[in-house]
Amino acid sequence: MRIAITGSIATDHLMTFPGNFTDQLLSDQLDRVSLSFLADRLDVRRGGVAANISFGLGLLGLRPVLVGAVGADFEPYRVWLKQHGVDTDSVRVSEELHTARFVCTTDRMQNQIATFYAGAMSEARHIDLGAVLERVGRLGLVMISPDDPEAMVRHTRACRTLGIPFAADPSQQLARLDRAAVRELVEGARWLFTNEYEAALLLERSGLSEAEVLHRVGCWITTHGEAGVRIHREGRPPLAVPAVEVAGVVDPTGVGDAFRAGFLAGLAWGVPEKCAAQLGCAVAATALDYVGTQEYRLYRDSLITRIRNTYGVGCIAHLVVHLGELT
Repeated sequence: MRIAITGSIATDHLMTFPGNFTDQLLSDQLDRVSLSFLADRLDVRRGGVAANISFGLGLLGLRPVLVGAVGADFEPYRVWLKQHGVDTDSVRVSEELHTARFVCTTDRMQNQIATFYAGAMSEARHIDLGAVLERVGRLGLVMISPDDPEAMVRHTRACRTLGIPFAADPSQQLARLDRAAVRELVEGARWLFTNEYEAALLLERSGLSEAEVLHRVGCWITTHGEAGVRIHREGRPPLAVPAVEVAGVVDPTGVGDAFRAGFLAGLAWGVPEKCAAQLGCAVAATALDYVGTQEYRLYRDSLITRIRNTYGVGCIAHLVVHLGELT
């Protein structure tokens, strides 16, 4: 199954603050915050949700189609993605704007404060999924991840018109989307991805109940950090998949994107949802061992060991045949 990933492509500036953000906040002064945190580390990394997910899929042997908008400064990043199995030929290059920037500071409790500059991402609304389809042929799934809001809505409509199954991952853009847009993004989605906070925000922004959302989507996958993942379908009890334990988290940035890459790879291979979620959790755990969202590497034996130690051998037979090309 060929998968296209639409969404942000960015450069990440990741900093670490050795204290706690909460120690600097005064409860009676939250209406006029003016703070500066002295970071003791800076890492400049490749990022963006769509690029991160595509990178993970590429590592797993799929050839995802990346769809997004970038600046003229993108060329070295394009080479990197191509080297890791990502089709970048449907990426739009702006003649005026720089590639998006994500600036994030993480404290010692793994709390994060981030700012995102859209830059060239604002031109993603001009991308035509129909043209992408003409170039690559039939797509089995389009993942609509955080992007220019108009682009997200346009891609959703295009999927319905073209009859392409799609997954909705509005996440960071939920705060910018109005009620009508949120409802349109989830309506008819084969898969809906959120984390725990985003799930609550989606309900608030959409004005829908959990039952009403489930009636509109095929399956709702919610990540709960260390508590694992919940997979929920209408009329069925939720399926809970524990997280893979990580002894020491190096950097949580992009862990949700790594999970999505593993889960989507499982879907592309046709394995049971539970097994896809277990693979997603194993890929996410691997990403936590590295600074940056595209610095991790995947090895067959390591992934199988993580899955076996956490979940037992139930899904190994489903997955190992597809992990054969990993060293």
